[in-house]
Amino acid sequence: MKRLSLPGLLMLAVSQLPAQADAPSIGSTAVQAGQQDRSYGCIVCHADKRRSFEMGVHSERGIRCDACHGGNPRVFETPEAHRGRFVGIPDKRATVRLCGSCHADPNQMRQYGLPSGQVAELRTSRHGQLLEQGNNDAPTCTDCHESHTVLRPEDARSRVHPTNIPATCGACHGDASLMAKYGLPTDELTRYRESAHGVGLFEKENLAAPTCIGCHGSHAALPPGITEVVNVCGHCHVLLGREFNRGPHGQATRDGKLAGCLGCHSNHGTERVAEEGIARACGNCHAPDSPAATVGQNIQTQVLAARGDLDDGAHAIEELIASGRDVSDERFRYQTAYSHYAEMAKVQHSLEVDELGDIGLRVRSNIDIIRTTAEVAQETRWEHKLFLIPVWFLALSAVLLAWFKLRTLPN
Repeated sequence: MKRLSLPGLLMLAVSQLPAQADAPSIGSTAVQAGQQDRSYGCIVCHADKRRSFEMGVHSERGIRCDACHGGNPRVFETPEAHRGRFVGIPDKRATVRLCGSCHADPNQMRQYGLPSGQVAELRTSRHGQLLEQGNNDAPTCTDCHESHTVLRPEDARSRVHPTNIPATCGACHGDASLMAKYGLPTDELTRYRESAHGVGLFEKENLAAPTCIGCHGSHAALPPGITEVVNVCGHCHVLLGREFNRGPHGQATRDGKLAGCLGCHSNHGTERVAEEGIARACGNCHAPDSPAATVGQNIQTQVLAARGDLDDGAHAIEELIASGRDVSDERFRYQTAYSHYAEMAKVQHSLEVDELGDIGLRVRSNIDIIRTTAEVAQETRWEHKLFLIPVWFLALSAVLLAWFKLRTLPN
C-alpha cells in the first residue's frame, strides 16, 4: 500500500468530511449547496489561494488552478502534482503570455464582450517595451489586476475601478526611488487629486471623470505627444476641442509649436482658468503690448462684463422675490442668459473676439429685461409708499383732533 505524505493524509481526511454549502469549488460555473470537489489536490496546500481565487471572476467562469499553473490537480503528492506542464509562479513576461493565451483570443473574449487586443497594446506601451527588455520594474498584468482575485472593473474593490486607478498607478509612479531611475516626477497623484478631474472623481463621485487611463490609456499606456493633447482632451471636451482647432492656437498645435491645451492648463493638476486670469494666462506666452495679449485682455473684459450682468440679474430676482412678485419668467430669462454665458467659455478657445461680443450682447439683453422689471417693481413700491403719506397724515390729524377735544371736556 502506498504511503501518503502529510498533504495526502490531510486530503484524505478532508474528503471524509461532509461537504459545506458555503464553500464553492474552484472553477464551478454554478455554486450549488453541498457541491465541492474534494479530489482537487491544489486546495490541500494552497487553501489561501483558493479562497482568494473564488472571490474573482475567473472562478465564476470555470477556470481552475491548472489552467494557468499546469501540473496535475488530481494527485495529492507534491512531486507528482508539479510534474508535466507546471508553471508555478511565472515571471513578468511569462505572465503576459499566460494571460494573453485567453485574453488575446477573439473567439474566447467575444462571448464576454471583452476586447482581445490588450497584449498587442501592452507591447506598444513603455511598460511593454521595458518588459521585452527584461526590465522587471515595469508592471505586468497581475500588478494592476491582481493574480488570483481578479475582479470586474465595475467592482469597487477592483484595482482598476475608476476610484482606485490613481492609487494603482501611483503605487509605482509615486515611488521616488523607482521613478528616479527614469527621471520621472512623483507628484502626479497629489496634483491629480487637487485638479478639476480629481475633485470630480473623489469629491463629486463622478465616475465619468477621467482617471490616469482616460488620458494615457490602460494597456497601451503612453503620455500623449504635443500634437495629440488636443485630441486626447477632446474625447470629453468635444466642443472645446472644435473651437480650439478652428482658432490660431489649433494651427500652432498641429505645427508642433504649442502643447495644445497644456498651453493654458496643466496636465495632472488640470485647473480652469478663472475669468479674471485670462489676460494673465495669455501673458505667459505673449508680450504685454503684443496684439495677442490685447486679444486676451479683450476676451477677459467681455467675459467679466457678462458675469457682472449675471450677478446683477440674480440680485434683481432676489429683489422681486422680496417684494412678493412671481419670478417664473425672470428665472427663465436668467437661465437663457446663463446658457449664453456658458457658450462664451467654449468660443473663447477660438479667440473670436467679435463672436464673443455678440454672445455677450445676448446675455445683457436678457438681463436688461430682468433689471427693468425689478426697477419698475421698485418704483411701484415707492408710489405705494408715497400714496400712504396723506393717509397717515389724515389718520394722525384725526388722532390729534380727538385728543384736543378730550382735553377740553370738563372733568
